[in-house]
Amino acid sequence: MSTSNHHNQQGTVDPAGGDRTLLTNPVKQANTNWLNRLQQHSKLLMALVEPNHFTLQYANESFCRITGITALNFNVQNQGIHLWELFLDVDKTLQEKLYRRHLLTVVLRDLYHIEQTCWRVLDEPMMACLKSSSNAEPRCIQFWLRSEHLKVERIDPQIDEFADLGLSELPVEQIIPQESWEERLQLDNYRVKGQLLWEGLDVTHQEIIRRLINLLIERDSVLRPDKFQVFNQQMRSLFRAENILLLRVKRQEVKLFTNEDDRVMQTKVYPLESLQNSHFIRAAQANSVYRVPNLCSDCQTEFEQNLVNDGVRSLLLIPLLVSTSEAEESPKQLMGMVGLTSTHPNNFDQLDISHAEALIPALASALRQAAQGQFNHIHPSVEWRFLEEAERRSWGLPPEPIIFTNVHPMYGISDIRGSSDERNRSIQADLLAQFNLAVGVVDAVYQNQELPFLEQLRLDLLAYMERLNKGVMVDAEVTAVQYLRTNLEIYFDYFRQCSEEAEKAVNTYKQACTNDHQCVYVARDRYDKMIHEINNRLRETWERWQVRMQQIIPHYCDLDLTDGMDHMIYVGASINPQFTLFHLHCLRYEQLRAICDCARTCFGLRDRYDTPLQVTHLVLVQDTTVDIFHDEQTEKLFDLRGSTRDTRYEIVKKRIDKALDTQTQTRITQPGMLTLVYSTQEEWNEYQQYFRYLAREGWVDTQIQSSTVEPLQGITGLKYARVRILPAPEESANKSED
Repeated sequence: MSTSNHHNQQGTVDPAGGDRTLLTNPVKQANTNWLNRLQQHSKLLMALVEPNHFTLQYANESFCRITGITALNFNVQNQGIHLWELFLDVDKTLQEKLYRRHLLTVVLRDLYHIEQTCWRVLDEPMMACLKSSSNAEPRCIQFWLRSEHLKVERIDPQIDEFADLGLSELPVEQIIPQESWEERLQLDNYRVKGQLLWEGLDVTHQEIIRRLINLLIERDSVLRPDKFQVFNQQMRSLFRAENILLLRVKRQEVKLFTNEDDRVMQTKVYPLESLQNSHFIRAAQANSVYRVPNLCSDCQTEFEQNLVNDGVRSLLLIPLLVSTSEAEESPKQLMGMVGLTSTHPNNFDQLDISHAEALIPALASALRQAAQGQFNHIHPSVEWRFLEEAERRSWGLPPEPIIFTNVHPMYGISDIRGSSDERNRSIQADLLAQFNLAVGVVDAVYQNQELPFLEQLRLDLLAYMERLNKGVMVDAEVTAVQYLRTNLEIYFDYFRQCSEEAEKAVNTYKQACTNDHQCVYVARDRYDKMIHEINNRLRETWERWQVRMQQIIPHYCDLDLTDGMDHMIYVGASINPQFTLFHLHCLRYEQLRAICDCARTCFGLRDRYDTPLQVTHLVLVQDTTVDIFHDEQTEKLFDLRGSTRDTRYEIVKKRIDKALDTQTQTRITQPGMLTLVYSTQEEWNEYQQYFRYLAREGWVDTQIQSSTVEPLQGITGLKYARVRILPAPEESANKSED
């Protein structure tokens, strides 16, 4: 036998372990060539690892290529490369945990002869980031460890970590490796032979898609600039794109937004008709991910020509449509489009289309969620504008102001007259009652101990009561109670020991103060309940009318409930394009009818309850329009934009309910009457007609009182008209019978 033949028969080392004999048989030689090609071209990353220190022994072509390791015949055992040094996020704790987990199954198999095919430790995948020499960014690798070829024996057979478990006595099917068993392993007592097989797959694209989906479905996922920056970077990485285009269709125009250095910038607004026959319209009509291989060869619109001039050569367009309702078969509406651009022709391929399709549900969900969650409790009439802004921000775009121009204001108030005085009287009654109880405590103690200090304390309490009898100031509610706590209640523990009468007096005082306010709160509780009842009934009445008023034309309406109710209505074409002068006049008349019904509600409460509280009603007229905007720094949904006419209107709104008649110096509002405040003769002519309609319907009396309003903070020329509101016909009939 020749030397060469002998060498061939000796064979070469098999990277998977053992000898591989290269025979001269053509069939077996072909099989060997196939195995070599498999080693070199498989996407599966493979490596043989020394188990104790995880030093690389052999690695296949894919592993070497992605890590940049140079290997001759796949042999790297002399390079001293530690497997986990190649990863960014596998620390020593995880390394030991993995090793213990695999070693445990081998120990159970070799030393206890326990082996179960249902144990899935060999099938458990792990995820880690691998430093890659062939890619600028780390690669996400899903990997498995295979330990079935290891052999293990104890160095000291007398040391058995599992002796107390009685493993030999348990049925095999009941034995399941536990994490606590892994911790028991005394690694220094084991001699491990063989090699671990490490297998991995590059799942970077799948991991980026998973992270993008998680980012998009989070609450307010891409609304904040920092999250949009992450979204932007990951999208460009996944699709190998230079830029992202965001398109939003609004009525008959399209807004195009692009980003520079992770900052989003608005570039231009195009009429929708200018995009006809463009790739963007084709993508929307096809409702599928759309690839443009070379924009230069098919560029039919100015819109696309601008992209070509900016260096764009290929496009990947992702149209996003959402259902218009919850019904499964409801039509879908185009919410927007994501476009990815490249300066290279034919940059995007079928794999990019597949990745984009995987992201569509999450992108659409993010749009829908952003529209629903960015602005809460929005009035239905203006919701459409807030939804547009929410959609816009869902792309990560900078905020735009929400403004409604040239809207007609309609302000009205139902004010509880004398509510402040009545509350002061209730405060006074409660404080006097509590001070009387305090005097009772001192008197009870004094009967047992006639001390001068007690006598002086009693005189102080009586003097305080005398001041309260003359009236209470705003701060009396707090200062009087604090006085009792610091000058009387601190002695209660001692007073209880003085006598049975003193203990009873203290308990009576404490019982009267056993409530959330920790003081006597009887008269004030009665007052609070009455105010709450009036406010609730006013709100319920107004909301019933609002249903009818919204049917005339959708409009914005805001309610504020304090000591009474005031409402603010804005209506105009910027809120609803169908708006006309007819709708305005209908709403103004309906506002007056609703106010009259609110007054009748108050009549009913007054007749059923013995209360001095009365309600006045006022409507402020302004025929000139105002501009309103949403200020996100305040709790109010809308503020006036700040022109001279708007400022004047705000001043009048804040002060008009307490305005006086120029001649009589009496309040222009009176209980049970509807007061109308206006500026011009034209305004009065319109509302005089409404007063005539109200009288014809039986809402108000025919006699109208009118005069001028005393100037308000430099605002002059206001006039008012006042008319008595009539009870409902059935109420009048009941009064006649009584």
